[in-house]
Amino acid sequence: MYDFSFTITYDVGADEYTDQFIDRESLRSEALYACLDPSKMWVLELVTGDPEDLAAVDELLLDESLDRYSVSGRSCKATRQVNQITDRSRQRMTYTYVSDVSYCDAIPLIAVKYFSDGVLFRRTRSGETAQWHVLVQDDENVGMLYDTVSGRLADGLQFSFDHLTELEQWESRLLSPSGIRAEQREVLTAAVNRGYFETPREITLDELATELGLPRSTVSYRLRRATAELAKAFVDQEL
Repeated sequence: MYDFSFTITYDVGADEYTDQFIDRESLRSEALYACLDPSKMWVLELVTGDPEDLAAVDELLLDESLDRYSVSGRSCKATRQVNQITDRSRQRMTYTYVSDVSYCDAIPLIAVKYFSDGVLFRRTRSGETAQWHVLVQDDENVGMLYDTVSGRLADGLQFSFDHLTELEQWESRLLSPSGIRAEQREVLTAAVNRGYFETPREITLDELATELGLPRSTVSYRLRRATAELAKAFVDQEL
């Protein structure tokens, strides 16, 4: 199993949906895509952020006429059905079914042409960047996908290769009980195991940073973000 990772960066004005993430720093999105053939696609998307920022994207999330998937200058010719699954103060989750596709330059619909054994996609979005992780059984046609996607990008979009890695597990916020990212989870786990949250503390932030081989500021930031996500998830479940 291989994880092909790449990032698409959007200029301001290149994509209406992405512009909302550029303008609103609190917004984060993770989506899982699946498709079995080039004629249909399923998308499960989780968007988190401050309540006022989420309210600004509510209309776009449910707009079935808005093309949020094509990376070229051509809009998808397809039928879109959008359903809202979660509507909480700091998160929205939608399920979109794209069917009757006659033409669409969405990355999953491009990729499925090259991987007959099936493929799964995870896309994380913040600010001007959308990072894609493509999970495939083998890496035989990854180069063809790379060439096709980078060749079809619309003006204002840039493609950068991240990595191609053989792996045994795949992490996703949509598949885990909290919105904590992997790097935040690593620091939080180390802090708990080393007694950072005990009273009195058994390790200082400086000592924890030294053990992890990270700058103190990075450890502090990741701990703050992890605890903030846990607090928000707890409140959302209670509401």
